[in-house]
Amino acid sequence: MIKAFVFGKFLPFHKGHEAMISFALTKCDFLSVLVCYDNEENIPGEVRKNWIETTFAGEKNMEVKILRYDNRLLPNTSQTSVNVSEVWAVEFKKHYPNYNLLITSEPYGDLVAGFMGIQHIPFDLDKGQYPISASIIRNDLFCNWHYLPAAVKSYFALKVAILGTESTGKTTLTEQLSKHYKCGFVLEAGRELIPDSTDFTFDDLILVANEHAKRIDKATLDDNPLVIIDTDVHITKSYAKFVFDRNLPVNADIYNINKADLYLYLNNDAPYYQDGTRLNKTDRDLLDQSHREVLSNHHINFVEISGNWQNRFEQAASEVSKLIINKSTR
Repeated sequence: MIKAFVFGKFLPFHKGHEAMISFALTKCDFLSVLVCYDNEENIPGEVRKNWIETTFAGEKNMEVKILRYDNRLLPNTSQTSVNVSEVWAVEFKKHYPNYNLLITSEPYGDLVAGFMGIQHIPFDLDKGQYPISASIIRNDLFCNWHYLPAAVKSYFALKVAILGTESTGKTTLTEQLSKHYKCGFVLEAGRELIPDSTDFTFDDLILVANEHAKRIDKATLDDNPLVIIDTDVHITKSYAKFVFDRNLPVNADIYNINKADLYLYLNNDAPYYQDGTRLNKTDRDLLDQSHREVLSNHHINFVEISGNWQNRFEQAASEVSKLIINKSTR
């Protein structure tokens, strides 16, 4: 029985890694993937492990393990080094004493395997198939987004939530920003599931929260990491409190999917427009207060957007551009 392993930081896991693992699976009877997690890195090993397991869901001849290590004892380097390779080979031998094959896409794979006394099979050493590395992706997420598998994209997606009470231009601004940045967007699920703001049940709001989360999750798979979201779960919770005086139960997964990198709150100084399905102006302004209270209670910091429609777009675009720059220079 041929037992093989691959190792890496997978920070992040990308399509080059995916191809290497797929290749490795064809060369052995059982494959172990070792996620090497430095104790100073900000993305937990469990998250990276989940990326790989999700991508290869259903693969029975494979496992994913985590090696959490101290970089003062095990050196961090991607350069080929005899000394470093020997140190890591000793560590790998502890975890894989009965394995007979190592597969890597790095020149130091021969050294590590040699010290372990096992065979090494290289994969795409010249990066001809996948001219990418995790560091390149980290340095320019936008230009290299297409190298991320679906399981990874939701973690790195840049989400902007457009919030506010009724008739403040949320949908219009969402579509304007999406067009401006050539990115995906999510329209308010409630407008489809609850056509009339004056006629719905508490259970309808639960359906809205679930459906909206599904749409956000799907939008993160788009060709651009930026996603503009019309309304979020806090606004749905506010409706529950405002209309029914009840707290809307929301599980952690839905909260995590809704979590945004930037919240823009549209002031209710916009002209009120009654299309026959909205609250009256008095209730609309009371709902604005409810929204702000819910956001405050959940410690959501937002940037307030006000003025005429053009001013709103300019203010919002300025904030989104700053977010993109900050994300790109981390």
